[in-house]
Formats: sequence, structure tokens, C-alpha cells
Amino acid sequence: MLIDPKKLELHLARACMSERDLRNGTSPQTFLRIRRGMEVKPKTAGKIALALGVDVTAIICDAAATADDGK
Repeated sequence: MLIDPKKLELHLARACMSERDLRNGTSPQTFLRIRRGMEVKPKTAGKIALALGVDVTAIICDAAATADDGK
């Protein structure tokens, strides 16, 4: 599951939180993976969304933007 780093940053700002505040058992390496555009486990995405008080769909990349368009 891909988390959009820009969306994550936006929701962190709205919640007045930093990545450190958000950790809730999530490692710094996971946040590095997110910033690099790498996938994370669905459970991790869920934990992050829960800590931010948003639905997981609010922080993941749009499927249409990441689709291969059949090419």
C-alpha cells in the first residue's frame, strides 16, 4: 500500500503533529520508506491513519495516479 507523502504531511500539519508524535509503534525506517515512495503494510497504513484521526483513503496514493493504464 502506497502512502502519499504530501497527503501525510498535510494531515500531520492539520493535527499539529510531527512524525515523532505519530510513531505509535511505527519505526523511523517506515517513514523513510513512505518518503521514498515505497509500499508499507496495510496494517501500518491503518495505524497511521487512526493516529491522525482520518480514514486510510485520505493518506494513500490515488489508484488512478499509480495505475499502469494497461501498458
